[in-house]
Amino acid sequence: MAAKIRKGDRVVVTTGRDKGQEGAVLKVLPKDNRAIVQGVNLVRRHQRQSPNQEGGIVSKEASIDLSNLALLDPKDGKPTRVGFKTLNDGRKVRFAKRSGEEIDG
Repeated sequence: MAAKIRKGDRVVVTTGRDKGQEGAVLKVLPKDNRAIVQGVNLVRRHQRQSPNQEGGIVSKEASIDLSNLALLDPKDGKPTRVGFKTLNDGRKVRFAKRSGEEIDG
């Protein structure tokens, strides 16, 4: 099945501790059905010092389930579902079901 949420997409969290937060998708983990979103689901981890990085407690993004994310509509910036359609030239593109606007240029 084609990916409805891809790296670089603007998404909003629909449920959980970070409900309502928005961010860009940094990485998608399709095998686990999860994604890492910038500034969302922050966890604190102990990090050992290395020659190029300081040690201590650092905050970083943890993965979040794709079912808890909704893509932001490119037209009005509200959460939308994603559909697929085939154009006349044979390309398959994603579109926002809320406005009908194409997501992939």
